[in-house]
Amino acid sequence: MRSLLLPAALAAALLAAASAGATPARKHAPARPAKGKPAAAASAPAANPALPGIPFPAFANPGQVAQACTDGLEGAGQRVKTLEKRKPGLDWLKGWDELYGWQEDKSGALIFLKNVSPNPDIRAAAEACELRWQDFQSTLGLNEAVYLGGKKSLGVLKDAVDRRAVQVALEGFEDSGVALPAEKRPRAKELSDKLTELSQAFAKNVRDAHVRISFTEAELKGVPDSVWKDRPRDADGKVSLGVDYPSYYGVLQNADDATTRERMWRAKMGEGGADNLRILGQIEKLRLEYARLFGYPSFADFQLRRRMVENTARVSKFLDDVHGAVADEERRDIADLREAKAKQLGKPVEAVKLERWDVPYYTEHVLRERFAVDDETFRPYFPPQESLRFVMRVAEKLFNIRYDKVEATTWAPEVQAFAITDLATNKKIAALYVDLYPRDGKYNHAAVWPLRNASTAADRSPQAALVVNMDRKGLTLRELETLLHEFGHSVHSDLSATRWASDGGINVQTDFAEAPSQMLEDWVYDKKVLKLFQEVCASCKPVPDELVDKARQAKDFGKGLMFARQHLYASYDLALHGPTAPEPMDTWARMEGATPLGFVPGTMFPAGFQHVASGYGAGYYSYLWSLVVAMDMRTAFAADKLDPRVGARYRATVLAQGGQKLPQQLVHDFLGRDLSPQAFFDYLKK
Repeated sequence: MRSLLLPAALAAALLAAASAGATPARKHAPARPAKGKPAAAASAPAANPALPGIPFPAFANPGQVAQACTDGLEGAGQRVKTLEKRKPGLDWLKGWDELYGWQEDKSGALIFLKNVSPNPDIRAAAEACELRWQDFQSTLGLNEAVYLGGKKSLGVLKDAVDRRAVQVALEGFEDSGVALPAEKRPRAKELSDKLTELSQAFAKNVRDAHVRISFTEAELKGVPDSVWKDRPRDADGKVSLGVDYPSYYGVLQNADDATTRERMWRAKMGEGGADNLRILGQIEKLRLEYARLFGYPSFADFQLRRRMVENTARVSKFLDDVHGAVADEERRDIADLREAKAKQLGKPVEAVKLERWDVPYYTEHVLRERFAVDDETFRPYFPPQESLRFVMRVAEKLFNIRYDKVEATTWAPEVQAFAITDLATNKKIAALYVDLYPRDGKYNHAAVWPLRNASTAADRSPQAALVVNMDRKGLTLRELETLLHEFGHSVHSDLSATRWASDGGINVQTDFAEAPSQMLEDWVYDKKVLKLFQEVCASCKPVPDELVDKARQAKDFGKGLMFARQHLYASYDLALHGPTAPEPMDTWARMEGATPLGFVPGTMFPAGFQHVASGYGAGYYSYLWSLVVAMDMRTAFAADKLDPRVGARYRATVLAQGGQKLPQQLVHDFLGRDLSPQAFFDYLKK
């Protein structure tokens, strides 16, 4: 995810709040349990030749974080001074990319620690460092000497890849305010810095909320033992649960007690608290002011001109088309769930109201009754560690690579490190860190951070971090789908082979970034693909073919509700970033209140909606837009989802290219034709 108010070429690894990942859950020998070595020393560990790239930084205390931050900033400042004197053309571009690479290496992993370090003091120091790097970047974005060097370079360079890298860099400078009248530039920097500070505070309020709800064992009737049996107890002996994914969905989908479901749902809907509503209101007002500095009527207009969708009119038309395609399906889904609730309660349908906390529970009931599918029955087939090896095996088959677990310094004891080898050259090309399980203070959704981008010009190896929160007892099929989705982001990052690091990995237009991971979600419903489990875990019991068939049939149930909800999120995001900056909570209550299930008074969903407070502001529609791209690209794999020839073409034409070509060109190069929305809308309407 790019930083959206800073030079676009200074990408997400530097200031990521949440990666391009974090989508809602629909949402070799077997590896041993994780044995990562947590960071503990002040100096960087010696490079591990088995792990490509640079070692993960190790810090024993916040003072060492601060010193590393200072050292990195000083080195970056020196490189800026050198860049100011570079000759226009390739010399300037090399200097620009050297600066980019330095920033990645000195700040990417360090700032990432704010999301994952078990030590709250380290997390706080990483947040403080992030603000210092933000100040550096907003200052750099107004550097006329560097900007003019880039403009002159654009007139000299003839190679398309080189010109694209410079063009993206120039757009970033312009979006930072370098071309504004001199009297407006200080305000642009002030707004940019303040927005990073507010986004950081919003995320911290969610991450550090430590929401806990206590239940008696009787209140948890129907919830699998794996969700609560080993959880801590409060002073009264009640089970104390958080709102992490395994706990939240475990209760919402299975608790027979409606009050239990309601309490868990309300706790999640209050995550972030009233303070985040205030912060969100500030964010949208400052974003609007920022856009108006540049002469745009709204922040959405300012942002979308750099996206595939191009403008607000086009995205509004797209969302209207989506709503038109799913509105009837949403009403049918609600009717089915309401009927299921009435049947269970022994009441007439007209006497029953379907509540929002009822939806996951009765969805599971309908799936069991109509399709004989219970998502929980998949857990014994998909142990978490073996599930990780399974998604790796999918990538190995498709892209002619291999993942090898290696010993390496990490940020927590259970974090694992993997070296990725290209089998055609037998060369280690990338590294992947994996953080599988929930813990206090950790980012509590699912995401990928591109810590380091590839560069063939500088012989740089990419590195990424996959952060999820899986149930130790096993995954459901939908959770496996989520894991493969996020893993797809890591593949996009690690198989990048761009000339310049600033174009690497997921440094693509935001409304394309989700497509390579969304494309892979459908793979877990393919029986041939699932049989790869036996290659990574000979002792694992194969999931029965008939169970997969039933899951495939059941997969589309509830899609009306799901896509209508995504439509609401996207529409709300655009409403916040329109020309008036409306009050966040009132706007949400009005918009959710207009949906068939209505708004529940007392809830404050926007307080935990991290996407709109971070890099997906005015961009949440991207999840739907990129699904159009993903479904179209899937058509190439229709005959065989593990076809290595198609996989090789996809790797070469899409994954390896990063952002050095426009997304429309990537799709055309892969499919041999222009992008078509046909597969997406056919799916919505069937």
